[in-house]
Amino acid sequence: MNIKGKVAVITGAAGGIGRATAMELANRQVGSLALVDKTEAVHELAREINQLHGRTMAAGYTGDVTEETFRSWVYRDLYEKHGIVNICIPAAGITRDGLSVKIDKQTDSVVIYPGKTFRLVTEVNLIAPVYWALELVAGIADYRHKNGLKRWNHTEGLQGTIIFIGSVSSQGNKGQLSYSATKAGLEGAASTLMAEAIYHGVRCGVIHPGFTDTPMVRALGEDYIEQNIIPQTQLRRLIQPEEIADAICFMISNSAVSGSLWADAGWRPAA
Repeated sequence: MNIKGKVAVITGAAGGIGRATAMELANRQVGSLALVDKTEAVHELAREINQLHGRTMAAGYTGDVTEETFRSWVYRDLYEKHGIVNICIPAAGITRDGLSVKIDKQTDSVVIYPGKTFRLVTEVNLIAPVYWALELVAGIADYRHKNGLKRWNHTEGLQGTIIFIGSVSSQGNKGQLSYSATKAGLEGAASTLMAEAIYHGVRCGVIHPGFTDTPMVRALGEDYIEQNIIPQTQLRRLIQPEEIADAICFMISNSAVSGSLWADAGWRPAA
């Protein structure tokens, strides 16, 4: 798929991988770009992108990515202003790390990881990305149906691409029960959606970044990063968000790339 001129939506666009991907899509002359986040920072990012490229290509949307009405409104607004959405990168995500079972030293009792927290992480990291993706597929399917188009043929050119943001933690990582489970779940979602959505000309894949220099990773603390991440990373540094953004655009642009792409900088968990 040629990124130039396409309509794209990115969630979690205010920082980290989402922000870097927005900048990279703009550099590759995307037509229109919806920047979605819970913070107002996306509006400043949109202004920055528009000023940098000398035209209005980006717009910010502030809201809760888990809310169906908000999601539907964003897609509807994009369609009315720019047409069918072709690219979806649902990058919004959270961590709520903690051991699955631990002994509370103050109360001398066993504590199980809270189910409420697990459900929250699942809602943000797994369910929301899947439904932002389904919204894209639905829009393309509806457009094709109304225009008398049935099964997609490769001679038409790809109609859409979805890239989920997984993680090396999908292989399992101590203290990340909920986060690891949701990122592994994206593998199954992407594989299933690829098999179904290609009927409408939509590809779906998942990129698994290693530890990237984002606010989420920095929140782990410098000591943790230096002791538990850098020694297990072959590049001996954190990955830059721009490197992941470049890999995402590679996955969008190269139609031969399917399934998962691991961008882990050689990270391997300690035994």
